[in-house]
Amino acid sequence: MVRPRAAVALSINCHMMTDIRQASVQPAPAQPAPVPGSSVQPATSARQASARRNAPRQDSVRHDPVAPTRTRRLAPGGSIDAHRHDDHQIVYAGRGVLTVTTSAGSWVAPATRAIWVPAGTVHAHRAYGELDLHLVGLPVTENPLGLETPTVLAVSPLLRELLIAYTRAEDDDRPERARLRAVLLDQLRASAQQPLHLHLPTPTTPLLRALCDILRADPADSRTLAELGHLVGASDRTLSRLFRSDLGMTFPQWRTQLRLHHALILLTERTPVTAVAHQCGWSSTSAFIEVFRRTFGHTPGSHRTE
Repeated sequence: MVRPRAAVALSINCHMMTDIRQASVQPAPAQPAPVPGSSVQPATSARQASARRNAPRQDSVRHDPVAPTRTRRLAPGGSIDAHRHDDHQIVYAGRGVLTVTTSAGSWVAPATRAIWVPAGTVHAHRAYGELDLHLVGLPVTENPLGLETPTVLAVSPLLRELLIAYTRAEDDDRPERARLRAVLLDQLRASAQQPLHLHLPTPTTPLLRALCDILRADPADSRTLAELGHLVGASDRTLSRLFRSDLGMTFPQWRTQLRLHHALILLTERTPVTAVAHQCGWSSTSAFIEVFRRTFGHTPGSHRTE
């Protein structure tokens, strides 16, 4: 069984995604009245409907025009509510594990990863473990990697030190700071984008939302897609098709990513590796270690949060 504290953490992330998703949906405008004498009735195309669904409600989300460059400490379980900037932002946790949640899902980043948040993206932060949050704001005209969606980036030892130094230094026009910024941007351009293992997409269809909520409540749930389908009222074939069309991945891939996210949180809480494997649903500790090593490049036993 999942420990209550961990289950609450996943539940809070779920609520965050729901709130952001609702904040990103505008009410549909009233249909225009039919033109007298015309046989053609007004209709809304699927594309127009989709655009309305995805259009942000700017009046319902906190708007901080300038993305700050600074260091901020968050206590375990601490969070920053949904907001948006007119600037791009790099978000890095020098220690602890950080999740960034948008309407499209959540991205998780241990101390070897940073997250790129494009300008205008409604997002929220949550801390697991003692978190040193390093934030770098960049003007919308400055996009070193040409990224238009939230993306997890590899953080080399040099880039880590640059992020820490730049966000802790006083923001002024000294030549030294300008040179530090130039090297930071050079290192960002060389930073590798990480696989989607660190992104857990949020379903938009009601059937998938119901199924995914069941697994978020207990990532160790080992029931098959057919068994879960009985609970939500759909066949495994229908659900399998929805996973591919809505989330761009298979059901096993999504469940593995959910379990990896949960494993990072438990490891941050210093849960023993064997217990993490059990609470996340792996059949054996060795199977968990292999998947973790293949994804993050090191074993869970050597995983560091500081």
